[in-house]
Parts: sequence; structure tokens; C-alpha cells
Amino acid sequence: MFGDMMGMMSKLKEAQKKVEETKERLHTVIIDESSSDKKLKVSITANRTIKAISIDDELLNDKEMLEDYLILTLNKAIEKATEINENEIAAVAKDGMPNIPGMDMFK
Repeated sequence: MFGDMMGMMSKLKEAQKKVEETKERLHTVIIDESSSDKKLKVSITANRTIKAISIDDELLNDKEMLEDYLILTLNKAIEKATEINENEIAAVAKDGMPNIPGMDMFK
């Protein structure tokens, strides 16, 4: 039993390391999102760090419209980044979890 416990602990530490490596890798995964008319473009990492924003000059003349464009486009980009992030982390965590009866957290 003690050997099984040591094996599980080792596997958990390995899984934790893989999760951390995945989080680091997700800093390099870039999601590009743009408004439907392409007047605003946003680049964001899968860890939800904004990398770039490109704004068409036309939007600079209308503060309220620009704010609306930013909210909509940034929210779409964040939603996509969050989905990628959660799927990647869950896959790595599930793969690295030891098989403990009754503890199937990732169905």
C-alpha cells in the first residue's frame, strides 16, 4: 500500500508539472479575433493576455462606437481563449491523474 501511495504521489507531481508546462505553452498560443466588419482586431493569448489591438481610423471618430466594438470583440476573444485554456489544462490534468477508485473527477 505504501508503494501505491508513493506511486500516486509521484504521478500527481508529474501531472502538476505538466499542467504548469501547459500554462507556459498557452502564453504562446495566439487567438486573433475581429469585429464582423474587420474595423477592430484583437490578438490575445490562450492565457487571456492581450497582445495587440488594431483600430480602424473610422472608429476613432466615435467614442461610443469604439467602446462597443472593444467590448464585443474583446469578450469574443476572451471567450475563445478561456475555452482553449480550460480544454488544454483539463486534458493534461486528466491524463496525469492516478486511477483512484471513486475519484473520477473528469468524466
